[in-house]
Amino acid sequence: MRKVADCRELPSESGCTLTITGEEDEVVRAAAEHAASVHGHTDSPELREEIRGMLKDEHMSVR
Repeated sequence: MRKVADCRELPSESGCTLTITGEEDEVVRAAAEHAASVHGHTDSPELREEIRGMLKDEHMSVR
């Protein structure tokens, strides 16, 4: 199942609205890189595990 990381669900001074969707490892990698480059976090194994724990399942709408 695809996963979602959504910056809107976290407190942010910048009001970031980025949403990342994909396979779990892809989302964790992209979200960690985003957290480091945009929000000033250090990309570390601890950050990646924190992100992994906050991921949600993508809910597809019926077309």
